[in-house]
Amino acid sequence: MNYFYVFNGRKIKQYFLVTVALIFAAGVIYAEKDNITVFAAQQPSAVYSVPTDKKIIALTFDISWGDKRAEPILNVLKEKKVANATFFLSSPWSQTHPDIVKKIVDDGFEIGSHGHKHENYSKLSDEEIRNQIQTAHAILTQETGKTPNLIRLPNGDFDKRVLRISEELGYTVIQWDTDSLDWMNIGTDKIVNRVVSRAHPGDIVLLHASDSCKQTHEALPVIIDRLRADGYEFVTVSQLIGQTDAKGTEVRDKTTDAMPQDMEL
Repeated sequence: MNYFYVFNGRKIKQYFLVTVALIFAAGVIYAEKDNITVFAAQQPSAVYSVPTDKKIIALTFDISWGDKRAEPILNVLKEKKVANATFFLSSPWSQTHPDIVKKIVDDGFEIGSHGHKHENYSKLSDEEIRNQIQTAHAILTQETGKTPNLIRLPNGDFDKRVLRISEELGYTVIQWDTDSLDWMNIGTDKIVNRVVSRAHPGDIVLLHASDSCKQTHEALPVIIDRLRADGYEFVTVSQLIGQTDAKGTEVRDKTTDAMPQDMEL
């Protein structure tokens, strides 16, 4: 008995095209694997905000230079009875300003790391990244008497290597969802309006207490009053993260919100 096999030319063509498309897609994914945004829970991640229905918000202050702005900001927080805020301190600044560091700690505010040298860590080797984070950790632990586990990288710059190494060293990378632009000295009213108009439950607000930011201490009282009038409660970043499982936060190679690379704030 003879058997005949009938081949459908159209179906063969379709199968061929699908196979080629799959191979091409796999090649693109492999080639671009380091540039693809990842949402997987097991991946190292940076926290920009925390999903919550509670009207809670974290005011954060970066300091890496000067001694004229930090104390006025601390005075505002005390006068306004804001007990919870997070200060990200660069380690060289902390070494040269121990009295201000002590005041921040004594006032009960949370301490985070702002790294050691103020440079973009994504440009460094793995060994250099590790050294920068560990050096800052040792200095901040000594100067503050606390062991920081939050880090905001200089200029907000990072890549997946920095995220991975930070996590290996016990750190969570903290970014921000609302940039006050106080570092641009855009005017007190504009700083206030940017923060208040963009604020949302679970938000992390970027502010600065370095001398280059000349209007933050003027804008801060109004920001606090208006956010409170809107029903917000101020919490530290750790308290904010504690409200929910922050795993699975979007991983970005480099934040598009990063500050100019030549600015030390």
